[in-house]
Amino acid sequence: MANTKVKNIPFSPPDITDAEIEEVVKAMKSGWITTGPRTKEFEKRIAEYVGVNKAVCLNSATAAMELTLRILGIGPGDEVITSAYTYTASASVIDHIGAKIVLVDTAPDSFEMDYSKLADAITDKTKAIIPVDIGGKMCDYDTIYEIVESKKELFTANNELQSLFKRVIVMTDAAHAFGAERNGLKCGQVADFTCFSFHAVKNLTTAEGGAVVWSNGIGLDDEWLYKQYMLYSLHGQSKDALAKTQIGAWEYDIVYPAYKCNMTDIMAGFGLVQLNRYEGLIKRRKEIIEMYDNALLPLGIQSLQHYSEDFASSGHLYLARIPGITEQERNEIIIKMAEAGIACNVHYKPLPMFTAYKNLGFKINNYPNALAMYQNEVTLPLHTLLTVEDIEYVIEEFKSVIKEVKQG
Repeated sequence: MANTKVKNIPFSPPDITDAEIEEVVKAMKSGWITTGPRTKEFEKRIAEYVGVNKAVCLNSATAAMELTLRILGIGPGDEVITSAYTYTASASVIDHIGAKIVLVDTAPDSFEMDYSKLADAITDKTKAIIPVDIGGKMCDYDTIYEIVESKKELFTANNELQSLFKRVIVMTDAAHAFGAERNGLKCGQVADFTCFSFHAVKNLTTAEGGAVVWSNGIGLDDEWLYKQYMLYSLHGQSKDALAKTQIGAWEYDIVYPAYKCNMTDIMAGFGLVQLNRYEGLIKRRKEIIEMYDNALLPLGIQSLQHYSEDFASSGHLYLARIPGITEQERNEIIIKMAEAGIACNVHYKPLPMFTAYKNLGFKINNYPNALAMYQNEVTLPLHTLLTVEDIEYVIEEFKSVIKEVKQG
């Protein structure tokens, strides 16, 4: 161990100030604790920040993805493609709607899916692709759209909404990527639909929560689409609680038996303050990533590239790969880091390695690049409560532990 004094460095605690606490208290005292004026304001502010016409706030990114697929009318008999290297939510929502999950391997030495294999995976049953903006870095959407355009003759629409696209629909799992940019466009402006997470470990948190936005250029009826999300997220009820407070406006209809996944005003109040602070939070994450990069990349450790002339990540995760180590050695490194008081993680265990996906017929042998990315990956703590001293401690311990494990 490089240092005799062990610190306690958690992996990703929320950065909460008195301002967030005060706003949540105000929400509680206002009488509006479920979906109400703060949620509507948060939606407005998210849309303004991203640069789109509308945003919908829900209780998770998972709900945002599932409701989007349902509103699009995707279901049994359809196929939806996503990456084998992601969290289960990217794929489980496909199963929820009764469609077939199609997983694509990553490209060699990349956290992104192999786009040449993506092209091969598109069939006449493919209705959507769910790219994953892993670590907060936007995918190569130019290539993704070139591929879906090149395969447009295979696409058959099941309904009027799908027919607007005339091609496979791109719905991004941007759980990590709120605030990211690529080629001068914000995450949320590029994909047809983009789903964000505000879970406790995310850069901007509402404890639990998420949002969905859609691109302005598709030709969708924004008000109609917004209403669909409201219906789907609140039991198919034709009026929300806020609308029902108008004089004599108690009556409502249930249009169809839908779901319950709305955001509350308590969560939205939390999020509004986080959004006020967000540019500073992203800036701090960039500083931490640069400290890690400057210390670790010269040693041969590889990391997800978060910044270039063309793109800027949201800086959500520091994904480090240690060439030449085995999966067992990687696990040993994580244990030794924990003994030094540093919580690390792995992003991600490829989906075909889990029981649920094995039971669906997936075999990890068919995803060799994803397996190779996973076997030597360690995710270091990256959050805005880290001090310079903390970061230096993580770096020194990481270097020391790697050396120790490699020497056996």
